[in-house]
Amino acid sequence: MSVKRTSLWIEGTTRTGKTTQLVKEFCDWVENKRKDKIKSSVQSVTRNLASSVLIFSVNDDNRRDLADRLSLAVNGSYPINCKTPMGWMRDEIKLFWPLLFEELSLKAQFPLLLRPETEQFLATQLWRFFCTTNERSDLNQYPTRLTRNSEFRFIRQTLDLLQLAGASGIMVEHIPYILEHGLERGEYFLEELNNSETEETTVAQLRGDFLLEWQEWCLKRGFLTYGLIYTLYWRYLLPNPHYQRHLIPRYQGVFADDVDDYPAIAKDLFQFLLDNNAFGVFTYNPDGQVRLGLNADPDYLYQLSSHCEIKLLSNYPRIQSNYGDLIVQLSSNPLSVETLPDCFTSIQTISRAELLRNTANFIVETIKNKQINPEDVAIIAPGLDEIARYTLMEILSAASIPIKPLNEQRSLISFPLVKALLTLLGLVYPCLGDCFRGDDIAQMLTTLSYDAEQKIAMIDPVRAGLIADSCYEVKLKTPQLLPIETYPRWDRIGYQATAAYNHLVDWIKVTKEQVTQEQISNPMIVLDKAIQELIEVNYQLSYQQLSALRELTETTRHFWEIDRRLRQYNPNPKSPQETLIEFIQLLQRGTITANPRPMYYLGKKPSYVTLATIFQYRSLRTYHRWQFWLDISSNLWEKGGASVLFCAPLFLRKWSGHTLTPEDEFEADQARLKRILRDLLGRVEDKIILCHSDLSVKGTEQTGALLTLVNGSQEIELTMNNKK
Repeated sequence: MSVKRTSLWIEGTTRTGKTTQLVKEFCDWVENKRKDKIKSSVQSVTRNLASSVLIFSVNDDNRRDLADRLSLAVNGSYPINCKTPMGWMRDEIKLFWPLLFEELSLKAQFPLLLRPETEQFLATQLWRFFCTTNERSDLNQYPTRLTRNSEFRFIRQTLDLLQLAGASGIMVEHIPYILEHGLERGEYFLEELNNSETEETTVAQLRGDFLLEWQEWCLKRGFLTYGLIYTLYWRYLLPNPHYQRHLIPRYQGVFADDVDDYPAIAKDLFQFLLDNNAFGVFTYNPDGQVRLGLNADPDYLYQLSSHCEIKLLSNYPRIQSNYGDLIVQLSSNPLSVETLPDCFTSIQTISRAELLRNTANFIVETIKNKQINPEDVAIIAPGLDEIARYTLMEILSAASIPIKPLNEQRSLISFPLVKALLTLLGLVYPCLGDCFRGDDIAQMLTTLSYDAEQKIAMIDPVRAGLIADSCYEVKLKTPQLLPIETYPRWDRIGYQATAAYNHLVDWIKVTKEQVTQEQISNPMIVLDKAIQELIEVNYQLSYQQLSALRELTETTRHFWEIDRRLRQYNPNPKSPQETLIEFIQLLQRGTITANPRPMYYLGKKPSYVTLATIFQYRSLRTYHRWQFWLDISSNLWEKGGASVLFCAPLFLRKWSGHTLTPEDEFEADQARLKRILRDLLGRVEDKIILCHSDLSVKGTEQTGALLTLVNGSQEIELTMNNKK
């Protein structure tokens, strides 16, 4: 028998080799396990190892990278099961669901996970019902007034409170107390309600009551949300003796990378495993904490270090090691004047539009002059608006330089194919006339008449507009496309456009008959039929288009799956037309985005310039030779480019119960800015280009904390070609 090893806490700043050390420790642990079981068969050892180790990474991108590194390190001798904390808890909730519905007296049914947009949609409906049935007259009469016409924001903030409480291991019942004692002047969002002299209920209590109602409503129907997953795991599953008896023998080792970005309840899980003789290896970056303010609690996770042997790494990257303290000092003292080293240069303009053009043209020139390769360049911004994204991508793409935005999430409705398919549903199903306009019909005609061989639309936008004006019969219950002859000069439309139009009209007619005869049960089948018969045969779909269509079909399936579950609990269910209208309106609001699945490459990855926000870039945990810090003088740099969830500091385990003040917020922003600077400096090898414009996109003067860096840097002298 081998001697039980002490768990290891590996701590170091950015790119000091923490993950590499974790991989080494994993290989050593595996080898020790093999020696312990040397008399067992290879198959038995492999099966036992795969099921006895728990491996965590903070997000999906890092999870895939860590799984690949571990597989290579052990030569692929057995499968690596690497999870994110949320992914693992979700799987555990589903696996041990019978324990939960027995303890909570729930109906025995398989749980369904609500997507965030579906969660928002259903919670809004429940909130309106909650207002109309509440005994309080002000809620019953003025629910819209009390939320200042910001119902979406109010519901989103309230749902985020459930997620923050669950991730921190706080009971939902305690949320009103935390809000009442943590906010300086109470909650100002519904000021009329707080100032009411006739009612004693505060907004905090209102949020708490609604969350209890929402939690009960979801559990009764077998719905799960991210907040409910956290709550169910720490409050009911982890303390369950039956679950603990299964958990202890399943895992003898736990390896967790970047625990500074984990929720507080992950520490409780790790502590339980360590207390039951599991071996643990944890990595921690004091300059990380990317998700602090979202649901991470790095200070609470740090308490694990007292149960481990601590190993400090100090192999700092060059720029961070040489200039990190200087940059942090300058950022905290705007009046400082000091010349920066040569590795810091700047591009300075008056307007932001000029800054975007000059930055993009400078990148183009340096790449064409072989000074740098596309894969060595990263453009990092505190927030990427559509103007900046479009300008940078357009100029670089026009110069044949590939550029890739990280985790681009375009609204589904912004894809012409998706918009055309939704319009098509309006012509197949009745009572959808109010959902579309003539412009939507014209766009559908152009999009769905594309010919792959000729690479043009058979019905061009001009003809499509004429046809829509004359041949689209606008009716609330039965909108339809009339024969092409309805247009007085239909002979001027042309043979190809007429044939394409007639083909589309015939397809709609046949499909409509199938729906009427109930040969097609739901819109998901209609969409699938349209994709196969109208799109796949005519388009050579790009990766982005495929992602959008896949997301549309998955969203449709999910929506009707939820609808079927709801109908089981509603004695007076909505009509199919009402459900379809709600689905179309949900997409038209733009809340559902296309999330491309990660691409795997065999061999060398393609070369491209990386475009990302601060949060996206830090979350990816990569590095580049050159970094362009866009809008360096913007105040958004202090916020880290990431939105902190409503009242997030109140749900950290270290919260003492005192009221948060503006001074607390200022100190938190300053600490975040220092971490951002040290983290980014650790992810660059050669050069940082500071991109500054005197005026922001709104035309206001930019005087952020990092303006002092621009004043101390050497400005790049741009040629006339750069400025065009």
